[in-house]
Amino acid sequence: MKKERRKFSGVFKAQVSIAAIKERETLAELSKRYEVHANIISKWKQEFIERSREIFENEPKDKEQENETQRLYAKIGELEMHVDFLKKNLKKAGL
Repeated sequence: MKKERRKFSGVFKAQVSIAAIKERETLAELSKRYEVHANIISKWKQEFIERSREIFENEPKDKEQENETQRLYAKIGELEMHVDFLKKNLKKAGL
């Protein structure tokens, strides 16, 4: 019978990676504690460290993009109100 591959959430991977970065426990101890192979923990730790730069580099872009998205959603809502108003008045006028 084929064993199904386990899938881990991003939160779990981050938690294990942070524990590995703190180095309060050995990889073997972390492996037992979290029931994940030590090589996987090392891989997650390395990826966490490498990608941590992205958090600080991309922060302003994310906020700008979020503001732009909110502005566009507000505009869509405004335009939908205009369309609804016009549809209602056209029905009243019989057109």
